[in-house]
Amino acid sequence: MILGPLALTVAALFTGAALYINVAEQPARLGLDDKALLAQWKPSYARGFTMQASLAVIGFVLGVLSWWTTGNAVWLVGALVLVANWPYTLLVIMPTNHVLNAIAPQDAGPKSRALIEKWGKLHAVRTALGAAATVLMLLASLS
Repeated sequence: MILGPLALTVAALFTGAALYINVAEQPARLGLDDKALLAQWKPSYARGFTMQASLAVIGFVLGVLSWWTTGNAVWLVGALVLVANWPYTLLVIMPTNHVLNAIAPQDAGPKSRALIEKWGKLHAVRTALGAAATVLMLLASLS
């Protein structure tokens, strides 16, 4: 069965990307001045969103197919946890993103910095969801 290992790999890729943002990129960008911080966040977020959204969907589909072909419900739970990043992002993170994207870089200041700091904390939940999905899919692959 190739579907399970692929689902696990995609979940791990998602988690690795999310973790990188939280432990490397976000702390590094917070060292910039307010204008550079916002100017860096905008394209970084746009590129990261595309990559992580795709990984969440692909991992979800592979996880569901793994469940379908094996009957092991842990694959389904892992897939659902991974794709939970979509509603979480749309309902919880997206309002902050919209405010940040509406601020012109030349208008950046303490408000935009505080929002980017808040965004980093919200993004950590995505990392946790990815890690939980990865662990679940690892457990499913071992059973």
